[in-house]
Amino acid sequence: MNTEHTDHKVAVVTGAGSGIGRAVALALAGAGWSLALAGRRAEPLARTAAAAGAPEALCVTTDVTDEQEVTALFAAVRERFGRLDLLFNNAGTFGSGGPLEDLAAEDWRAVVDVNLTGAFLCAQAAYRLMKEQEPQGGRIINNGSISAHAPRPHSVAYTATKHAVTGLTKSLSLDGRPYRIACGQIDIGNAATEMTERMRTGTLQANGELAVEPVMAAADVARTVLHMAELPREANVPFVTVMATNMPYVGRG
Repeated sequence: MNTEHTDHKVAVVTGAGSGIGRAVALALAGAGWSLALAGRRAEPLARTAAAAGAPEALCVTTDVTDEQEVTALFAAVRERFGRLDLLFNNAGTFGSGGPLEDLAAEDWRAVVDVNLTGAFLCAQAAYRLMKEQEPQGGRIINNGSISAHAPRPHSVAYTATKHAVTGLTKSLSLDGRPYRIACGQIDIGNAATEMTERMRTGTLQANGELAVEPVMAAADVARTVLHMAELPREANVPFVTVMATNMPYVGRG
């Protein structure tokens, strides 16, 4: 193994090319973490590395639905850094949405492949590395959603996968105990990203109306992820919700 010597903790961030992934990468880099950035396209990953002031970051183009590409990502992490301390399992998609009766099976599968199977494949690869390394252990943080608790209209695939991510988080947390692998989940509501642009112009509510919803800065999410990441192995945040203060979540439906 041809590893670089580093005193920094090592983090993998998936979906690192934009949005919450980029914000978390910036926060981790600012706290001195070494980064492995994963995403479907090389250019956004390079921009994230530059914005983070981390030209040495390992950027790996990765489709999280492809088992071989996920395996290659974590092999590259092991080769470069020799270990892994954190996986932020962030890659996700909302999908095409629309009325339930019109949702094509292939559109359903596309959301499941990214949000659930992709999260599993990355967690499995991280788990294997964390279990085998010395000192043993690490932390996995899954990006859930407010939709892990309450759906939006016309979001059956996204909502179903985010509920499933909660089950994934609980299973990883339990199975990781003997190996000092902690797992937590951050459920995010209306962080200002490309994915939530529609919140600013009006999005469908449970009563059938369109309404503009408040958003919050992605950096506010990143600070919470950083707090979770930097806890000692003896402590864990299993679930946390971070949301725009006035978004219609508690009263949704």
